[in-house]
Amino acid sequence: MSEALWIAHVEVTDPDAYKRYAELAGPAIAKHGGKFIARAARYVTLEGKERARHVVARFPSLEAAEACYRSPEYQEALDHARGASERDLVIVEITE
Repeated sequence: MSEALWIAHVEVTDPDAYKRYAELAGPAIAKHGGKFIARAARYVTLEGKERARHVVARFPSLEAAEACYRSPEYQEALDHARGASERDLVIVEITE
C-alpha cells in the first residue's frame, strides 16, 4: 500500500472559528497516522486560484487519509471550518 498526501488550499474568512478547527484537526490527523510536512509555509502560486494557506500531510495510505476525513473527530473539527474558510482538499497517492 502506497503512502498518500492530503493537500489543502485554504482561504480563511473567520480566523477565530478556523483556529478552533485547527486545534481539533491536528489530533484527528495524527490519530490516523497523518504527519504534517508543510503548513502555512512559503509558497508561489503559478496557476489556479490564489489561496493564502496551504497544508500538506503525509498518511500511511490513501485509505487512512480518507478514513481520517470521514472520522467523527475530523468531522467535528470540520464543523468549525465550514463558513470560516474556502477550501479545496485532495488526497493523492504517492506513486514513486
